[in-house]
Amino acid sequence: MTLTTATHAGRPDAGERLDVRETPAKHKHPTIFGRYNALLAGECFTLVNDHDPRPLHYQFLAEYSGRFEWEYLESGPEVWRVRIGKPRAS
Repeated sequence: MTLTTATHAGRPDAGERLDVRETPAKHKHPTIFGRYNALLAGECFTLVNDHDPRPLHYQFLAEYSGRFEWEYLESGPEVWRVRIGKPRAS
């Protein structure tokens, strides 16, 4: 797992970058949810993965419905980048 500040196409990614492409599969979701749970309201990070994290999105919907933001920034075929964040308090 790599956590860095990232840029893409000359512009900053959202928040820090969490690259889980080399993280063992059984540790990916716990690592990602750990990072999400550490966010404050209004913060986000960019997830970098080697496949579409659609199952992760379903898990977020089940566990954090209405309490997370999800935006695809890049959709494969070899790299997927998703901005995941906690909404600001209303």
